[in-house]
Amino acid sequence: MNHADHPATPSPRRRRLVAAAGSTFATLATGIVAATSTTPARAQQPAPTKPIRLIVPYPAGGGTDALARTIAPELSEALGQPVIIDNRPGANGIIGSDAVARSKPDGSTFLLTIASHTINPLLYTKLPYDNENDLVPVTLVAEYPFVLVVHPALPVKSAKEFIALARKRKGEVTYASSGNGSGPHLGMELLAAMADIDMIHVPYKGAAPATADLLGGQVQAMLNNFLASASLIRAGRLRPLAVTSLKRSAAMPELPTLAESALPGFEVNGWYGLFAPRGTTPATLNAMQEAVAKAMRRPAVAERLSGDGAVAVTNTPAAFAKYLRADSEKWAKVIKRAKLAPETL
Repeated sequence: MNHADHPATPSPRRRRLVAAAGSTFATLATGIVAATSTTPARAQQPAPTKPIRLIVPYPAGGGTDALARTIAPELSEALGQPVIIDNRPGANGIIGSDAVARSKPDGSTFLLTIASHTINPLLYTKLPYDNENDLVPVTLVAEYPFVLVVHPALPVKSAKEFIALARKRKGEVTYASSGNGSGPHLGMELLAAMADIDMIHVPYKGAAPATADLLGGQVQAMLNNFLASASLIRAGRLRPLAVTSLKRSAAMPELPTLAESALPGFEVNGWYGLFAPRGTTPATLNAMQEAVAKAMRRPAVAERLSGDGAVAVTNTPAAFAKYLRADSEKWAKVIKRAKLAPETL
């Protein structure tokens, strides 16, 4: 696992190349349904013809990477092709997303990303790709709350104590995030706005390097997901204060929510979702969606997710597109309330 020692700096603008149209997937052949069939036959989806590259726009060791490596063997079995994890971290997921947007829509490249996908267009003046048109929704994969964690040396044991300390040390408390405009960043901005406190934001190229510096004491707090921090919490290397969902998490039911312990009404949840390059055929999208849904039903995958605070939630490409529109509207309100000005890449 590669850990960054310093906060991430915005990457240069990347040239936008629209993904080529077309698909190398073979079309379904016309055939005769066997006369002995007793139930209506379901159309068989096309099988991939070459290894699948699953691009994760965050470093190895983070929550998105952990989920990708959990479902990759299941996807490989369902699709009959190797699934290769390709980490492309940087610029709050923009570098990896751009790589997928520029890929051929032949069913061999997909993007597994998080809520930053809907946040980036709201926070940056221009992206190297068209977020709505160059990347096609495939399926929602899972939803999860964040957990507010601090370095054990920080003299607080609850969210209320953390807020009181931040008020006392105005502009001194530092918090890490997986990148500018990420869910954890905006979640902390919402916390600061609702609690009327000032903190210093330190962005990183993903949750893994951010967590590494939190463990080392270079920063004092962060919102992280259970996938990336659960084992560290159980080992006592990070101190959890609260979860960001309205209800307590089944992964740590003893941990209160921010809403109940300090800030009534506070709620910030994250998600994992799958995307493909523009031009990918509907048949290919449906085949991948079905493979993901099958993988998420596996007991081993569900157990891994639930144990780390996430819940498997799959849907259709159309339903996911609707979900993304609602998510974008939610984050737009948070950005406006936090008074975050658009940035230039």
